[in-house]
Amino acid sequence: MIYEPRNVDLFKEKAQLWASSFSTACIFDSNNYNDPFGSLSLMIAVEKTSEFKCDNLQDFRNLQNFIDQHPDEIIPGYLSYDLEAYFFVPLYLLTFEDNKVNIKASDPLSLIKEIEMLEVKKEAINFHGIIKNRMSRQEYGFAFQKLQEHIIKGDIYEVNLCQEFYSENAKLNSFAAYKELNSISPTPFSCYFKHDSNFIISASPERFLSKRGNRLISQPIKGTAPRGNTQKEDNEIKIKLKQDPKEISENIMIVDLVRNDLTKSAKPGTVKVEELLGLYSFKQVHQLISTISCTLKSQISSTAAIQNTFPPGSMTGAPKISAMKLIDRYEKGKRGLYAGSIGYFHSDNDFDFNVVIRTIVYNSERGDLSFHVGGAITAYANEADEYQECLLKASAINSLLS
Repeated sequence: MIYEPRNVDLFKEKAQLWASSFSTACIFDSNNYNDPFGSLSLMIAVEKTSEFKCDNLQDFRNLQNFIDQHPDEIIPGYLSYDLEAYFFVPLYLLTFEDNKVNIKASDPLSLIKEIEMLEVKKEAINFHGIIKNRMSRQEYGFAFQKLQEHIIKGDIYEVNLCQEFYSENAKLNSFAAYKELNSISPTPFSCYFKHDSNFIISASPERFLSKRGNRLISQPIKGTAPRGNTQKEDNEIKIKLKQDPKEISENIMIVDLVRNDLTKSAKPGTVKVEELLGLYSFKQVHQLISTISCTLKSQISSTAAIQNTFPPGSMTGAPKISAMKLIDRYEKGKRGLYAGSIGYFHSDNDFDFNVVIRTIVYNSERGDLSFHVGGAITAYANEADEYQECLLKASAINSLLS
């Protein structure tokens, strides 16, 4: 059913509040960013009729079988860096385009009435906990030095070193935190994901991989700079970022890695760089984003295309396998969902998945709260600068939880 609310923005707020009361819910919000490769401005998926769970998804054909069993359904879910997977078929689905809402429900009129009756109030985040760093400043410096030595020896060209911030016995109003984070840091791949006691609160700006028809698109981010305090300062920072040899080399190395990853799924000769080193501005940072595409081979399934490129190259390094082995050696603890991907499958096995960065992961039953930040190390990288970049990337979440 297509519904045209009198006040679509207010209906969006009410619908998200309604969704947050269920044990399984997913909200994807593009925050009105102009995106030629996406299809939805806001999607709300609620309650499950069927689900796919796997603690170690080595064979992506099992996920493909699940997708194939539910043709024409929108199926949201996630893949962790460590290959934990969760996807579900929603009982209720609301998709927003312009001033219209497409509603999938057994009784859409009753659902509309239920949502419209809700009153939207700003709730407190009510965070209780102490944020700690899993990796001390000295430990970060040691890992950085060791990884740069591997680069100098030729073991790798680039690697993404990440560190975790965490809190034990934490308490958080997760939906209020999501709404506040989305206000502080609106991004094109914002997401709120809830199933049982697990919550994901994401302000990701980065697309991992999208499929539209027979076309794959990846948009890795490498290159970060803070926003300026004045328009003049902001413009100067943008010019400096566009000309920074270290940031440029980071981005181009990952573009080459993504081109190589896409080749595994592409028709010969179709991999191309649509945009190199595009500069995009967000509320806290400027970023360099490149866009790479290819035409998908007819015999490659959607999940095989994801497997061929997973985990996202911008979060590993080059060569990918060598970088991942060193990441396991020098980072403290598992990445979990961080550096994985959240997204959804939809009609004709098309899909759109983000890169899990700028994201809080919270378990309300155990009281575990965690978020990671990271940055690329190259031969040109400066340890102090990279550490400061990590703090910049953590600024929105730290502001939220302070």
